Amino acid sequence: MTSIRTIFSILEVEDLNPKQLDVNITFIHGDLEEEIYMHQPKGYENKGKEKLICRLKKSLYCLGTMIE
Repeated sequence: MTSIRTIFSILEVEDLNPKQLDVNITFIHGDLEEEIYMHQPKGYENKGKEKLICRLKKSLYCLGTMIE
């Protein structure tokens, strides 16, 4: 959050008017409204259950950019 505040401060001090400003916000461990399934991450598979998939109960970092 500090980064975006710094950018806004610079814009204000320099009297600049941005045409566009993209900000990605990710909520780690946020509740999911939809059902999302994924393969077990490499290196974290349960032995003997490598073919099973996981249902996410909480969001993952950058999940919003991975779903199309």
